[in-house]
Amino acid sequence: MMDIDEIKSFLPHQYPFLLLDRIVEVEKGVSIAGYKNVTINEPYFNGHFPGKPIMPGVLIIEAMAQVSGILGYVTAGRSAADGSIHLLAGSNKVRFKRPVRPGDQLRLESRLLSNKHGIWKFDCRGLVDGEVVCVAEIMSAERKP
Repeated sequence: MMDIDEIKSFLPHQYPFLLLDRIVEVEKGVSIAGYKNVTINEPYFNGHFPGKPIMPGVLIIEAMAQVSGILGYVTAGRSAADGSIHLLAGSNKVRFKRPVRPGDQLRLESRLLSNKHGIWKFDCRGLVDGEVVCVAEIMSAERKP
């Protein structure tokens, strides 16, 4: 389990772009699960959408990429603190099943599919109350110092 301080030791992201609050499971080289607590205080809700706020899909994808990046770091025994970085390289098979709204706790799950020549591929999904809200295949490119 990782709290926000440990998450920040792995990722270079800062407010308002750090989209993880807690990691609850991690198995090196296999899978990871974490949470993003979605609150009305998120800055993007001012315009997305007034009167009917929903979390932008691209930010759900970014949250999946962040949790996947931590799995990549843990698997490789590195972190952003050593100068390495996982850059979002692509997303495939993205499907949104229902909106994510303020008050939801977004569970982010990622399973490592492959790592070849510094290109990592992950099978991801987001859930709210056990219901799938998004699925995607995320790719990241690891850059070492």
